[in-house]
Amino acid sequence: MEKIEKLPSRRGLIKNAAKAAAAITGSAVLASSAKAQTAKPEKKSYPTKTLAPGEAPPLFSSAVSYGNLVFLAGVGYHENGTIEEATKHVLDELEKNLTNAGSSMEKVLKVNVYLNDIKDWARMNTAYAGRWGTIPPVRTTIAPAGGIPGNSLVEIDLIAYI
Repeated sequence: MEKIEKLPSRRGLIKNAAKAAAAITGSAVLASSAKAQTAKPEKKSYPTKTLAPGEAPPLFSSAVSYGNLVFLAGVGYHENGTIEEATKHVLDELEKNLTNAGSSMEKVLKVNVYLNDIKDWARMNTAYAGRWGTIPPVRTTIAPAGGIPGNSLVEIDLIAYI
């Protein structure tokens, strides 16, 4: 009796083709992922002033980027004035720092607001509103026990992208 060779079914052919496509795609994804992992983001500082020869480095950076994210240190307002004036001044300073780092207020993702007195929340919001483009960032607002260092009415820090 002659042995009849069985041909693969249509379903078997489709399964084998799918496995081959997955293997090829998986290899491409793994190669791309490995390449992305070897290219480490660079940490970069954006100083607001140039150090004089022999001058000690600052205690902290005012802005640092890592990859496409930029982190801005808290900016306070250490003068007499209203909470609205203080908030406007702080936001103006943060905007300058963002521009210096290659970003903008429209690219801010997260904001932390520290109020010396939580009763200033509504008035602070009047100066805060409208500074962020069409999609405002997420925000946390607190009044830390013991106030804000430097006796500021408000301090704000943020995270943005470049």
